[in-house]
Amino acid sequence: MSRLARAPSENAGNEKAQTLTRLVIIGCMCLYVLPQALGGIGPPDLRVVAALVSAHWLVTLALYVWISRHPSDSVARRGLAFALDIAGITYTMAIGGAPFLPLYAIVLRMIVGNGLRYGATSLKVSTLAALASIAVTTCASPYWRDNPFLVVTLVLTTLIVPTYIYGLLERLREAYAREQEASLSKSRFLAQASHDLRQPIHAISLFTACLRDGRLGPDEVRMVDNIDRSLQSVSRLFKSLLDISTLDSGKVRPRFEPVAIGEIIEDVRRQNSEAAQLAGTALRSRPCRIVVHTDRALFTTMLQNIVNNAIKYAPGRPILIACRRRRGGRLDVQVLDRGPGIPPEHQARIFDEFYQVRQRGDRDLEGVGLGLPIVRRLGEILDVEVALRSVPGRGTGVTLGNLPIVRAPALDGEWRGLDPPTAIRGLKVLLIEDDEAVLTATASLLRKWGCEVQAESGIPEAIDAPDLLVTDFDLGNGVTGAECIAAVRRLAGRDVPTVVISGHDEARVREELGTADMPILAKPVRPAELRSVVVAKSLVAKSLVAKSLVAKSLVARGTVATGGHARDPAPRAGSRPA
Repeated sequence: MSRLARAPSENAGNEKAQTLTRLVIIGCMCLYVLPQALGGIGPPDLRVVAALVSAHWLVTLALYVWISRHPSDSVARRGLAFALDIAGITYTMAIGGAPFLPLYAIVLRMIVGNGLRYGATSLKVSTLAALASIAVTTCASPYWRDNPFLVVTLVLTTLIVPTYIYGLLERLREAYAREQEASLSKSRFLAQASHDLRQPIHAISLFTACLRDGRLGPDEVRMVDNIDRSLQSVSRLFKSLLDISTLDSGKVRPRFEPVAIGEIIEDVRRQNSEAAQLAGTALRSRPCRIVVHTDRALFTTMLQNIVNNAIKYAPGRPILIACRRRRGGRLDVQVLDRGPGIPPEHQARIFDEFYQVRQRGDRDLEGVGLGLPIVRRLGEILDVEVALRSVPGRGTGVTLGNLPIVRAPALDGEWRGLDPPTAIRGLKVLLIEDDEAVLTATASLLRKWGCEVQAESGIPEAIDAPDLLVTDFDLGNGVTGAECIAAVRRLAGRDVPTVVISGHDEARVREELGTADMPILAKPVRPAELRSVVVAKSLVAKSLVAKSLVAKSLVARGTVATGGHARDPAPRAGSRPA
């Protein structure tokens, strides 16, 4: 870990900063050399040295422009710049003699700078190059040969200073490794703990939804609402913990694709409608038919967290989700509320982890301050600009900007206007879940919505032509959702539309499934979220059934017309073959 795991973008930033520093230093050298050359001070060859230093400054300026236009990390470019620097300084010291001895301070600075910026390997290479520079200068300069103790002092300095820096880098590397291991251990613990606790909370949430549909009195309904509200708070907390642990692990890899942004906005609005209703908030969205290039799941998480935050901090106030097209083929998605706003002294830290805006006497709020930090970190991954504008007493607006607009057909969400119970009534659902409590709760909920449910605790031996498969990802005994889906599709003889429910991070599950368009719901799943996905998939199922009926009808017609043989009719007299 000699480079302390620096990212390429960070190395590119260091390279640009170092080139800017080089411009300043060589510019100072020009100011030091040019007056001596023009004033006749120093050896006769000083004009040549001045010309070389000036040319070096121009080359460095060209490198700076190159880095600015192509900021990606380039080891070859860094090596070229360092070689030019060390060669120029060596030539100047060798020709200039005593007046140019102070230039060695720049060599020492280059050694230390490369070591601190790029790690131990660059430190070693720079040290060897500096020793070679001293050797060449000593051979070429009479002044250096006449002062051997000066040369010995410079050699010892060149060895001692980098050795000390190397020791500090090694200690820093070890401390960094320990910190990384501690962070990964924390993330693994959070992921495992949240996964183990999600299962019972998921079951309780489904049972609560079933209870609400029963014949309850007003007091019982209020009690169920309080239970459900508490479960939603715990659910959001677990999702935040899992998102943070996944981001800490570095396993988040975006899957960019054309995405109809209106579908994401409508999904988020619908999934948060119950929470908004409980908070007395009017959550609205404006239709948008624009298609952007982004990761659907990660951007949905960003928008979901912002909307959750707005509902939490602006209860009883209207919230609007809208889009705004800007120049350059880019789109902004905005969440605007008319809440109390954020005081200016808090706005700079609102995206820090575990930071919450609290005033003395404020009411207790759920959460631990992870929603907006997750938004910020996902924005860095997706190259989405996250901006906040808040006026105390007037409201807050959060903008997710810089989304590239692409030319791709957006799918019309024709099912949005349908009544969910009507859309899924009579839907044949194959439900597979190894946890008995979750299986019972989910089956009861689906049946209350009008679905015909075949509930199984493992991969069934026989199925009844399901329209939709809802399966857990971890089914016990080493069986995963991927194997379950393959088995069910093999039994059905077709691709059955599928919804996967899991307590693991979505990236890992999606990687094992090997598909980017299959819905993956994270436990604990809110009933409204499950219902919206089932409604969407029911339309896909009905579309597939309709196509199958049409195909069978065409085959039957062809069979009847030919007396029981499916063949093309003979061409009529006078007709020409196509």
